[in-house]
Amino acid sequence: MIVRRLEDLVGTDADVEGHDRDQAQGTWRSRRLLLARDGVGFSLHDTVLFAGTSTTMRYANHVEAVYVIEGAGKLHDHETGEVHLLAPGTMYLLNGGERHTLEVDRDLRCVCVFNPPVTGREVHDSEGTYPLLHDD
Repeated sequence: MIVRRLEDLVGTDADVEGHDRDQAQGTWRSRRLLLARDGVGFSLHDTVLFAGTSTTMRYANHVEAVYVIEGAGKLHDHETGEVHLLAPGTMYLLNGGERHTLEVDRDLRCVCVFNPPVTGREVHDSEGTYPLLHDD
């Protein structure tokens, strides 16, 4: 059994801030509740994307499920041109390497699940993709 509290992750290596490649300042903060080292086959994140920012990503090596629990924004699907409104109770799944942009109106807090799990050492590359890393 694993029990963790979000407050206990603050300031640790499981508390990660990042930014879009076109922005020098942080656009999101992710507190990783479960990582690859936990050996459960997925990682679980509590992520906040900051109001007034946009972040472009493409997960070519991972499937990500995102469940919005607070805030508001838009999800731009670069593959189809569709724009989806994001609000509490909305879930989206990135399961085809879709290039997408999150445009945040009000701090957007999400619960994210990655498969395969991230290690916590990943950094978005120039395409917004995480490399596929393994915990040794």
